[in-house]
Amino acid sequence: MAIENIELGLDTFGDITLGADGAPKPAAQVIRDVVEQAILADKLGLDYFGVGEHHRDDFAISAPDMVLAAIAGQTGRIRLGSAVTVLSSDDPIRVFQRFSTLDAVSNGRAEVILGRGSFTESFPLFGFDLANYEELFEEKLELFSELRKEGPVTWSGNTRPPLTDQMVYPHTASGNLSSWVAVGGSPQSVVRAAHYGMPLMLAIIGGEPLQFAPFAELYHRALKEFGQPELPIGVHSPGHLAETDQQAKDELWPHYAAMHNRIGRDRGWPALSREEFDVTAGPRGALMVGSPETVATKITTVAKALGLSRFDLKFSHGTLPHESMMKSIELYATEVAPRVRENLRKG
Repeated sequence: MAIENIELGLDTFGDITLGADGAPKPAAQVIRDVVEQAILADKLGLDYFGVGEHHRDDFAISAPDMVLAAIAGQTGRIRLGSAVTVLSSDDPIRVFQRFSTLDAVSNGRAEVILGRGSFTESFPLFGFDLANYEELFEEKLELFSELRKEGPVTWSGNTRPPLTDQMVYPHTASGNLSSWVAVGGSPQSVVRAAHYGMPLMLAIIGGEPLQFAPFAELYHRALKEFGQPELPIGVHSPGHLAETDQQAKDELWPHYAAMHNRIGRDRGWPALSREEFDVTAGPRGALMVGSPETVATKITTVAKALGLSRFDLKFSHGTLPHESMMKSIELYATEVAPRVRENLRKG
């Protein structure tokens, strides 16, 4: 895909949001809100809607494929997928079956983005040892790559029983379930994506996005070394839109900070200051926060530097209200997306 034809998508984790009364919404309502957000994204012409998987009380969605199937029944063109599917603690066969089924009910619009996730709750929940973190992902991605061929599978490893000439159903109508590998910061994972011939999704959630340019270069080199064709590179990055830069930052700040600090308490991070937030939301930072013009300029810069085929805005942030996210989606689709494409056409 030529860079001027970049696809613009959205990602959400189904964060538990605040209602009009200032109290957290029930998870069931949050899930219904996510469906409404996806319907709006489809109506406004965006290219992709991704739903993340978590197993915590601050996120509502633990079964993204179920939510995506509901969305598929109420949309017509937007592609639907995960953001991400935690393959390490799942069964690759069931992942393939769920998303090939989603592909059927959506008339060929399903994608799966495979990763290890940034949380570990799913490992003890499903009976996996974190000591096997690397082996679990490597073996399961290897098996999934075989399943994507949609033929008889013979496979053996240490993390599940072997398969001998096993067919797995349903097949997709196209014979090719769109599958990406998500990478947070590991060169080894970049090379692994190239080895299996899967597009690369870079999760850039902090620091400076342009620092990921060596990963894009490594991916292109690895594709050539493995004899793979050129494949897309995408970026998943957090952001929020409002009419002005100040409004966008002020709307996002309390919710983003509360989310960051809540997670940080588990991981030993210091509390986030407003000054640090403003730097990350600034011209060189990973937070795509601001007016449509500001955000379009930042996305354009990253797209050019990394040679992107797709950019997914992660638009949910902790308790940020549904209404604010709906407005952000509207601005992203109607003002940011056309600006980005026009900027890229101009070179």
